[in-house]
Amino acid sequence: MTFDPTLALAAFAVGTVVGLTGMGGGALMTPVLVLFFGIPPLTAVSCDLVTSAFMKPVGSVVHLRRGTVHLGLVKWLSVGSVPGAFSGVLIARALGHGEGVQEVVRVALGVALLLAAAGLAARAYLRLLERARRRDGRADPLPQGRPVVALRVAPTVVVGALGGLVVGLTSVGSGSLIIIALMALYPRLKASELVGTDLVQAVPLVCSAALGHVLFGDFRLELTASLLLGAVAGVWVGAQLSARAPGALVRRALAFVLLASALKLLHVPTRETAVTLGLVLLFAPVLWMLVRRHHGLPALARASCPEPPLPASAKPLVPR
Repeated sequence: MTFDPTLALAAFAVGTVVGLTGMGGGALMTPVLVLFFGIPPLTAVSCDLVTSAFMKPVGSVVHLRRGTVHLGLVKWLSVGSVPGAFSGVLIARALGHGEGVQEVVRVALGVALLLAAAGLAARAYLRLLERARRRDGRADPLPQGRPVVALRVAPTVVVGALGGLVVGLTSVGSGSLIIIALMALYPRLKASELVGTDLVQAVPLVCSAALGHVLFGDFRLELTASLLLGAVAGVWVGAQLSARAPGALVRRALAFVLLASALKLLHVPTRETAVTLGLVLLFAPVLWMLVRRHHGLPALARASCPEPPLPASAKPLVPR
């Protein structure tokens, strides 16, 4: 077994992004392996899922200790996602081992990355809309303690099954696609609880998919060892930086990278890819500023920073 420092460095960079944002593990690692290292798509998916199976529990423990996990949601998501993930592996296995299956996995990965990029944009918009509604008093404030959530069992199991199927086939979706569905099903959950619940449910999901790929996929121990050494260190560094780094900027860069990777995986010609990415760079910031203004927020996020609180001596007296 040989250690590949270049692979470890790439995994460190991806792990840092995961530590910063809680997202982007499979959505970044797998296309990096395919596009920059020439690793076959099925092999990249197998090695990435085994690596993620070691990374996910780290953040899960933190959220469990903080009490930001709804175990009821985790249970019903897992009821769908665990068999769904294993089924995704079996589907990839049934397609064979030749160039045909590699191409199917490559296209499926490209589509999943497009959905993940769209999901990041949708998540940002929903957060902006929620901020605007609460500022205007048009939405009920979220409860300060753990919110009472009415479990929607059937839709939750379906979300888990579909998410697991996508993850088992492409390694993408455990931290991006499923959390968007949770936001739609359970809008009263706080952001920290959405992240915590999604991260914990991803542990059995990713472990199931990883086991399936070890048994039936194209798992390679030497590649995974190099990925693990870099990714685990990167997650730790990213977690330490998360309190100081501009997370919104990192997520926007992540969405751009996902779009670029998806276009290349879908065999979009280089010129068309460059034109598409150029248009996104040119018009997306302008469009986002217009959306912010439409909802009554400053065009630039830094202009909306809250004013520092008044000292106690300067606060107006309120009659009892």
